[in-house]
Amino acid sequence: MDPSVHAQAAGVLYRVEHLTRYVYAAPVELAHHLAQLRPLSLEPLQQCEQHRCDIEPAPGHRSSSTDVFGNQRLFFACYAPHDTLSVRAVSLVRVHAPPPRWEHSPAWESVRERLQYRPGQAYEPASEFTFGSHFAPRFEDAASYAGADFTPGRSLLDAAHALMHRLHAEFTYDPASTEVHTRAPQALQLRHGVCQDYAHVMISALRSLGLAARYVSGYLRSCPRPGEERLVGADASHAWVAVWCLEHGWVEFDPTNDRLPAADYVRVAVGRDFADVSPLRGVIRGGGEHELQVAVNVSPAQI
Repeated sequence: MDPSVHAQAAGVLYRVEHLTRYVYAAPVELAHHLAQLRPLSLEPLQQCEQHRCDIEPAPGHRSSSTDVFGNQRLFFACYAPHDTLSVRAVSLVRVHAPPPRWEHSPAWESVRERLQYRPGQAYEPASEFTFGSHFAPRFEDAASYAGADFTPGRSLLDAAHALMHRLHAEFTYDPASTEVHTRAPQALQLRHGVCQDYAHVMISALRSLGLAARYVSGYLRSCPRPGEERLVGADASHAWVAVWCLEHGWVEFDPTNDRLPAADYVRVAVGRDFADVSPLRGVIRGGGEHELQVAVNVSPAQI
């Protein structure tokens, strides 16, 4: 067998390390946290082969569950006073390049028609992602923005690719321009932002046309191969978009980097927008001001 064919079939095994550390100005007396740090197992794209999450101080309680979108969640509570919190997730994930899905992509209007409710028509689960959400609502300006690419009769995947390319060209990656609570309407007006904003704008644009789009959170390979350009979003959590396309299923687009996610993307969670996939959130009593440190490293596993 051609070695390249064998390598493609075997996929790429990555070691993913995500470290989050809080340093508090005053002791935290009580803390409840929810973490979404375990990479997804999504056939045929990727399989999470190993995962562990080390927490300091050791929590008094921890439990795992799966949310409605299929994401793995870890709940933990710390009952003893502490002035630092460290959460270190380490995973081994095997990732495969998505199969090509461009041939025979249907017209976007036919996909929209399939997602609309019709008495007696089979329920399509993807239709849940046609509705607006807090960070990625449906709104008129978003529909107008998408309309330049979604012309009558155009293939859905061709139109989505064109929208991704134009959004990348017309927006400026600027971490200082937005914050974690910025919503798609503000990001579209600013034409500045980070990967979260790029994803929210593209999702809003697609949903505003009646299409199903979801938010994908994950990582990029931190160390590019010789001669490859370093991608925006490496060494941190990254975000991109998936659009639903009938028999093609969910097809991914990364507007921040203007490319289709390949075998160097690791998926951790999917949802309606960032609010569904935040890596770590919580409620604490005490603590005062705090300093947050986050470090991510994704590299080929040496085993």
